Amino acid sequence: MRTPRGTTVSWEASADLVVVGAGVAGLSARLAAARLGLRVVTVAKGGSDGTATRYAQGGIAVPGDSRTADSVDAHVADTCEAGGGLCDESAARSIIADGRRAVATLETLGAYFDRGPDGAWARTREGGHSAHRIVHAGGDATGAEVQRALDGSVLRDTPVLRDTSAVRVLLADGEVAGLLVASADGYGVIHAPSVLLATGGSGQLYTCSTNPEGATADGIALALHAGAEVADLEFVQFHPTVLFAAGATGIRPLVSEAVRGEGAHLVDTDGVRFMTGIHPLADLAPRDVVSRAIAEQLHRTGAEHVWLDARAIRNFHTRFPTVTASCLAAGIDPLDDLVPVAPAAHYACGGVVTDVSGRTSVPGLLAAGEVARTGLHGANRLASNSLLEGLVVGERAGVAAAQRRGRRIPDFDIPDFDIPELDAAVGPTRSVPRAALQQLMTNSAGVVRDSEGLENAASALTSLACESPPSDRAREDAALTLTASALVLAATQRRESRGAHTRRDFPNLDQNSARSIRLRLRDGVLESTAALTGVT
Repeated sequence: MRTPRGTTVSWEASADLVVVGAGVAGLSARLAAARLGLRVVTVAKGGSDGTATRYAQGGIAVPGDSRTADSVDAHVADTCEAGGGLCDESAARSIIADGRRAVATLETLGAYFDRGPDGAWARTREGGHSAHRIVHAGGDATGAEVQRALDGSVLRDTPVLRDTSAVRVLLADGEVAGLLVASADGYGVIHAPSVLLATGGSGQLYTCSTNPEGATADGIALALHAGAEVADLEFVQFHPTVLFAAGATGIRPLVSEAVRGEGAHLVDTDGVRFMTGIHPLADLAPRDVVSRAIAEQLHRTGAEHVWLDARAIRNFHTRFPTVTASCLAAGIDPLDDLVPVAPAAHYACGGVVTDVSGRTSVPGLLAAGEVARTGLHGANRLASNSLLEGLVVGERAGVAAAQRRGRRIPDFDIPDFDIPELDAAVGPTRSVPRAALQQLMTNSAGVVRDSEGLENAASALTSLACESPPSDRAREDAALTLTASALVLAATQRRESRGAHTRRDFPNLDQNSARSIRLRLRDGVLESTAALTGVT
C-alpha cells in the first residue's frame, strides 16, 4: 500500500469503529460501542489533559422535577429561548429528556457529583435558565470529574492511539471505509465501516479562547472533505466572563457563569451595575446578551475589561476552587477584590449536521459533541447543555455504529482513492499563518461584525494563504483556514443579528431568516445548500 508522491503507509489496522477525539463525546461513544462488542480504536492528538471537557467548570444541565420547580418542558423552553429561533425542538427534547439517565450512568462509572444536605444532587443556576438545574462536581471542576470517570472506564481491546492525528476520512462507493492517520510511526490506515468525529471545537480561530490548544476545527475540515454538510458556523459563543490580563493571548481561564448564579454581578469602570434593564434576567441573561452588553461597554468607554463583583459570596474559595486558583495566581482575591473580565471565544454552536444519534449524510460518518450540529443549540448554546449533549449523543453514536458492524469494507489500496484528494491530504497544504488568522478573525468576526470587516476577512483568507510542507501543525492551520472561510461566508450571508451572531450593520432580527445556513465543499469550493428551518 502506498500514498501518492512516494509517501508510504507504515502500518494498517482494522476496527468496527474509529473514534477521533478523547473528550466526553468520544469516550462515551467508545464505552457504548465496546459494551456492544464492537472493536473500537480511539485516535487522539494528545492526552486527556488537552480536551475541552477537562476545562468545563459550571456543570451539566439536567432537568429537575416538581420538587425543584423544574421539568423537561421548562428546560426545553429555556434552550429554545436561548437558541434564537434556530433550535430543533424535537431534537432538543430528545437529548434533554435523556440527561438524567446519562448522568446516572456516569455515576455508575465512579463519577461523584456534589450533593446537598438531603443527599440529592446539589444544583445551581446559570445564565438563561429559569431554574436551579446545573449539576456539578468539585464545586467548579465538573469537566475534570467527567473526564476522570470516562478515562477510567477503558475496556480491554479498546486502544487509544495518543499523539496521532486524523488526516482524512477514507470513502469507498460513497461510504466510510476507514481513516488515514499520521503518527510517530508514519502514515497509517485504520480500516473501519464507521468513523466518529468527536474532535471538539474551533476556539483557536481567535486570539483569546477558553479552549485548549488542540481546538483547531479538525473535525469540521474532515467532515467537509468527506462530503458532509455543516451548519450554524456563524454562531460562535463568546463566554462573557473570562479572566482578563493585559496583552494575554491563547487559552484564558474562564470565571464560571455559576459565579453569577450564586450572586455575583457585573459592574462598569465606575462600579455601576449595567445588566439591569438590558434583560429581565440581568446578570443571568443568556451568554450572547451578556457578551454583547460587555462589548458595548468596552466600545463606549475604551476600557479593556469590565469587573465582576463576587465579594458577597463568602464561601467563594470552597465553592469555586478552580476559579479561585486562577484569580490568586493573578494576584486577585475574589473575597476582597473585583475580578477583571472580558468576553473570549468559548463554544462553537454549529458544526457537522447530524441527527440526535450523531449520523451525518455520509453513510458511516458520525459526529458528536461540540463538532456536531444536532439542532440542540440553535443560534446560541444554553449554559451547561454541552456536557449534556456530549454524554447523550456520544453514547447514541456508539450504538449507531453497531448497526454497521460486519459491513463489508471494500478491499482497497490507497491509489484506488481519488488521487488529488490524497495529494491534498498528505502533500503540502495552503493556509493562513495561525497568528495572522487569529488576529483577523478577532478583529473581523468576533462578538460584533459588519460587512466591511467580513469582506476584509474573506479577502485576507485568500490573499494571506501560503503553502507549507506537510506536518501536524500545517494540517491544523489548514483546518482553521477552511473553517474560518466557512464561518465568514455564513456570517456574510446572515444579514441580521440573531443569537451569538451580531451584525452592527444589521442590528435587528429578521423573522424571514429563521433558518440555518448550510454549507458543503464541492470541488474545493465552499457553497451553500438547502437551508435547515428552526423549529421552536
